[in-house]
Amino acid sequence: MPKSRGTRGSHGAGRRRASVPPPREPAESHHLDPYGPPGFRPEKKRRLRRALTSNVTITAVAIGAVGAAVVLVDIDRFVEDDSKPPKMAAADLSTNDMLAKLTSASDMDPVAADAVAAAKKRAYEEHKRELARLKEKAKREAKARAELKARQERERLAKSNPSSAQNKAYGKKMNALKGWSRCWPSLLTLWEHESNWNERAENPSSGAYGIPQSLPGSKMASAGGDWRTSSPTQIAWGLGYIKARYDDPCGAWAFWQRNNWY
Repeated sequence: MPKSRGTRGSHGAGRRRASVPPPREPAESHHLDPYGPPGFRPEKKRRLRRALTSNVTITAVAIGAVGAAVVLVDIDRFVEDDSKPPKMAAADLSTNDMLAKLTSASDMDPVAADAVAAAKKRAYEEHKRELARLKEKAKREAKARAELKARQERERLAKSNPSSAQNKAYGKKMNALKGWSRCWPSLLTLWEHESNWNERAENPSSGAYGIPQSLPGSKMASAGGDWRTSSPTQIAWGLGYIKARYDDPCGAWAFWQRNNWY
């Protein structure tokens, strides 16, 4: 009996294999590779590893770190605190200590005060003549102009004072202990003009020295052996000088305004 087509067809279908897709490979894990991205060739990885671990690279990094440390150390070493008073400035004094200074300095004899004032007047007038001479000469000579500029700069530097605030505090208290509180503005301005309250101010022309610009500076030894560096000693002497000649700082400042010295 002839086979039906349907039977042959179904047998043929049974013999034909189904088309099965190949199994999928698992997704590639893209973990981070310290030596390069995926696909980075092994030779490149080895070169990069050698470069990162070579002695030259390590040495360069170390030198850079040491250099940065040296810069930081040098910066710290050269930073200064301008708020600190000079090493030789007077130590902080109590009110009793200031009274003792004022008592030891005592009030100056008027004759002695007049002698100091006469010396200061002569020095001021000589200073004016010298500056006038130099100014006139400066019009003609470049060398004289340089000399004038140098002298003016020395005078400016002589009045620069990092401890002026401390010295003014002493001056205000000692002025009040003298009974001259109302004249404090006059004293403040007077000695700002004279020395900017610098205990080491020295006039390059006359040699006047210290906060009150004693002439000569050694006159202040009568108030204390530390007159060269002690602002309270200099202030005590200066207040004694002012009382003997001008009665109080108000009178001294009024005189200075008329004469440019006191």
